[in-house]
Amino acid sequence: MFAEAIDVILAIWDREPPYDIDSPNNRSKVTTRQTSVPSIGRGVMMTPYQKPYPEIVGTVVAPHSKGVIAMGARKFHTMSANVLLAQWLPSHWANYKQGKESVGQTAEASHWRVARTIFVSDRDDIALSYGKTDGQSPYRYYYRQMLTKMMLSKRHVIFKKHENEDDSLLTLERVLNDLVICGTVNQVVDQILALREEAGDFGEIVYAGMDLVDPKLGRRSMELMAHEVMPRVNAAIQSQKQFQKEEVI
Repeated sequence: MFAEAIDVILAIWDREPPYDIDSPNNRSKVTTRQTSVPSIGRGVMMTPYQKPYPEIVGTVVAPHSKGVIAMGARKFHTMSANVLLAQWLPSHWANYKQGKESVGQTAEASHWRVARTIFVSDRDDIALSYGKTDGQSPYRYYYRQMLTKMMLSKRHVIFKKHENEDDSLLTLERVLNDLVICGTVNQVVDQILALREEAGDFGEIVYAGMDLVDPKLGRRSMELMAHEVMPRVNAAIQSQKQFQKEEVI
């Protein structure tokens, strides 16, 4: 349904009203022919200023998601959700590549984003408390909500080490330890680089937002992330790529 909806949106952007969109195998039939009132602008959809259109990014949650194949087959980019264990991330890249290959294209790592839940602090004790252990932690609240909702909707496989793992092992503490990247600058740099080693190369890491229970800590985290963490991460990646290049030569 996601891919079909995007196809309809792209068709609207590409033609004039009344649109009359009835693509093969698309369940969404769209027209404004009968409801159009040109004198008041009804029946005319707004189109983007950017030409031909803005970048389209789809969020992916499920391991081995087939939706990623559809994204790869179109001009979409993909973003792996912050609630998914790192071990499942390679399945997204594999499916994105499959989608690109199905239309004779090559997948680019720069088109793959990975969202993560991150908190950076000047002190490791504050990082641990605000990021995981304190009862008022926004991160703890967020993952308690997510774990409960996913369990109720039977989608909690995203938190499992393997698909047949017993549900009783899915505690809030484990989910926090698995999915919250927190610590001082150096600690967070190390965790992000470890994530990249497990997931593979990706274009961007997306900093998932949380409620600012403590606005000062929340803003400081974003400052440290932008000004200290990412420059060090990027420098480490470039150094590694240069080393690999020299090894090949």
